[in-house]
Amino acid sequence: MTPRARDTIFALSSGQPPAGIAVVRISGPEARSTLTALCGTLPPPRQASLRGLRGADGELLDRALVLWMPGPRTATGEDLGELHLHGGRAIVAAVLAALATRPGLRMARAGEMTRRAFENGQIDLLQAEGLADLLAAETEAQRRLALRVSDGGLSRHVEEWRQAVVVLSAQLEAALDYADEDDVDLESTAAIRDGARVLAERIAAVLRSPPAERLRDGLRIVLAGRPNVGKSSLLNCLVGREVAIVTDIAGTTRDVIEAPAVLAGLPMIFTDTAGLRDGVCDEVESIGIERASRRIADADIVLWLDEPALAPAGDHIIIVTPKADVATAAREGWRVSARTGEGVEALRTEIVTRARSLLPDPEGIAFNGRQRDLAQKAVSHLSAASREVDVLLVAEELRLCRVAFDSLVGRAGVEDMLDALFGRFCLGK
Repeated sequence: MTPRARDTIFALSSGQPPAGIAVVRISGPEARSTLTALCGTLPPPRQASLRGLRGADGELLDRALVLWMPGPRTATGEDLGELHLHGGRAIVAAVLAALATRPGLRMARAGEMTRRAFENGQIDLLQAEGLADLLAAETEAQRRLALRVSDGGLSRHVEEWRQAVVVLSAQLEAALDYADEDDVDLESTAAIRDGARVLAERIAAVLRSPPAERLRDGLRIVLAGRPNVGKSSLLNCLVGREVAIVTDIAGTTRDVIEAPAVLAGLPMIFTDTAGLRDGVCDEVESIGIERASRRIADADIVLWLDEPALAPAGDHIIIVTPKADVATAAREGWRVSARTGEGVEALRTEIVTRARSLLPDPEGIAFNGRQRDLAQKAVSHLSAASREVDVLLVAEELRLCRVAFDSLVGRAGVEDMLDALFGRFCLGK
């Protein structure tokens, strides 16, 4: 894809100063002339060289490593320059100010460098989404999955599926082109329908894997039960810090309290909720109970700190006996004491064990919501093609399947979500 003619952008692409090194990136048709104006002579392409950088008045701004990378084989697909400066605030500010005075240059918007990479065919939409998740990754599992997607792992699977549909479409077109009127080869079209069914089953199997959002946003773990059963104390104990207020007064927690935590490298969001009870309660407590009920319904795992008979139904419920240091009656479930620490580590281990089965494999394939919807559309069209009798309608279903794949990787039909996606990136990325 040939890069489109446009203005030249620049931005600080490293962390905010002060730092040991600050990287300023310049991308666009004026990158070459800008570097020449700053340092006099360009270094050889893709070879870092030490140069003195001077402003328009000839004043020395810094001595820096300069990189010149002619397009289109660059990160953005355009002519690209990088200045590796000393990372002091005054140096960075002076260089950015000097760039801002250059005609045809402007400061890049958030995510604009990566957006140009996408628009110039250097990455597809799946890789861009993976890169956004990689920049936001806080755990090892998040890093591994995001790196796999940003490196093209998911894109390669989608392209393989798309090519399989292209082959099926070509076979169908050949059968139609070379057949006499009303005499299409039934054996070959039956094989095409069977191929569509097999591919639909393969993709559907991938869709059954856990969604990427669980790993990106964190597994939702809700502590629930009646007032004063020990939810807040256990929350503080599980996350290892004082998050919720703990008193002997029933109904201390009146709203949901969220505490992000990482257990065994897995991201989780623990939520303390208002105590659930029937009967008379004030307006604030009623709102808290309503919110608690919604969080319980949406939870991936519920720690139920109450009588087992009162627990919601489902395999995601973990029955917990709190205050085990003072509890006299034996009860099913995990016995824990936030006061003494009894059973807390064992409960953490159980949570981690269950979490691993609910989170996507960082080495596998995981779709986010947008990707899942389009992959499901592809499956629906393939399934329809496998059942359709009219061969012209089979061809149309295969075409619509290809459209879904094109939208998945960003070849078509994604303009309405690009601003939101690239707005997640920082300046200079």
